[in-house]
Amino acid sequence: MPRIALGVEYDGTRFCGWQRQDHCESVQGALERALSVVANEDITVHCAGRTDTGVHGTGQVVHFDCAAERPPDAWILGGNSNLPDDVAIRWSRRVDDAFHARFDAIERRYRYLILTGRSRSALYAHRAWWIHESLDADAMQAASAPLVGEHDFTSFRAAGCQSNSPIRDLRQIRVRQHGDWIVIDVAANAFLMHMVRNMVGLLRVAGRGEADAAAVADLLSARDRTLSAAAAPSCGLYLTEVHYAESHGVPCPVPDDALAPKLPLIPGRGVTAASGELR
Repeated sequence: MPRIALGVEYDGTRFCGWQRQDHCESVQGALERALSVVANEDITVHCAGRTDTGVHGTGQVVHFDCAAERPPDAWILGGNSNLPDDVAIRWSRRVDDAFHARFDAIERRYRYLILTGRSRSALYAHRAWWIHESLDADAMQAASAPLVGEHDFTSFRAAGCQSNSPIRDLRQIRVRQHGDWIVIDVAANAFLMHMVRNMVGLLRVAGRGEADAAAVADLLSARDRTLSAAAAPSCGLYLTEVHYAESHGVPCPVPDDALAPKLPLIPGRGVTAASGELR
C-alpha cells in the first residue's frame, strides 16, 4: 500500500495531547477521522513526536498507509475540510514504504515562548507562559550550557516517562529576548516526557538570578527530578521542526532567523530563501 507523509499544525489547547484517548479528544483522533473520510477506509497515523496536553505543533510529521490512491492535494484539501479549525495539514508527500515518521527522525526542535511583564496577553493566554517579573535572557543562556551534549536527563524526566533510556543528545539551547518576549529554542535527537518544560522551569529560576551554570550541572549530575524546579506550563511549548535524511524526500524546515523580531508571533515558521515570503 502507498505510504503517505504529512506535515501537521495544531493548537493543542483543547486536546489531551497527541495520542488517541478513549475519554477525551486528541490530535491523532481528529486527524485519523478526517483522513478516513478522504480515504474511505480506516486510517491510523504515526507521528514524529507525541506532544502532551496543551502543547502545540507547527512542524509535526506523520505517516500512514492507505490502499486508496489519491493525489497529494487531496490529502491536504480533503483532510482540512474534515478537520476542526485548530488542526491543519500543511503538506503531503508520497514516501518510501520503509519510512517511519518517528524512528527515522534524526532531530527534533521545540520552541518555548515566555511573555514577561505586568500585563497579560489575551491572544496568548493559551499559547505562552505569562510571568510577571522580568527575566535575564543572557543569564538563562549561560545557565543552559551544561545541558548541551549527550547526558542522562533523569533530573528533567517526568515520573510517568516510559522511555527505556534517559540518555539524550541535546544539540542546542538558544535563549533570545525580543522586548517582553523570551524565546527558547531547543534541538535534540529526541526528548523525554516533559523534558523541555522541566528545563524551561529551571531556566526561569536562572533568569531570576537564583541559579547558574554550576547549579544546573550539579542538578544534571544528581539524576533526581525532585531536586529541580517546577515544570513550565504546557501552553508555551511548540514542536516546530522534525528533520530527516534527504533520501526520504520529506520537506526540511526553513531556518527562521530572518524572522527574529517576529518569532513570538509566528512560532516555528520560517521564510523561503528565494522570495522571503512566510511559509
